[in-house]
Amino acid sequence: MNIEITSIKTFKRSKKLGRGIGSGVGGHTVGRGGKGQTARGGHKQPRPDFEGGQNPLSRRLPKLKGFSRGFVKLKQIKLIVHLSKIDALVKENNLNTVDLQTLVDFGLINLSYGRDHVVKVLFDEPPSVAINLVGVSASKRAVSEIIKAGGSVT
Repeated sequence: MNIEITSIKTFKRSKKLGRGIGSGVGGHTVGRGGKGQTARGGHKQPRPDFEGGQNPLSRRLPKLKGFSRGFVKLKQIKLIVHLSKIDALVKENNLNTVDLQTLVDFGLINLSYGRDHVVKVLFDEPPSVAINLVGVSASKRAVSEIIKAGGSVT
């Protein structure tokens, strides 16, 4: 009976560790460096919050009462608009009144879906034109400057 062997696979055995200095890899540390946790058998990287046996930060900090979810934390989004931008908007477009929808239409504020928005006008420069704000809150200084210029805030 003729049996032909077409190919013989050759493989290189890995060096056996810890068999003395003459083995090529060895000596007393056996290629594992110095002493300690990483030199021991079965060592793996510890979990990310592990602090070497010290009580971890997540356990040291006090726990807060109640229940909350991240996406529910901000119930209202606060947006600010400077008075100078509204002044420029009224000048360019000859507007009589400025309300929330006007601010959205001209791109001064962006409203995100499903959130409550609080828009407030803050003073930075006195207006040069009479501005009539409707349904938008403003700071005390902004209100007084708008009224000085002949406008109104309702």
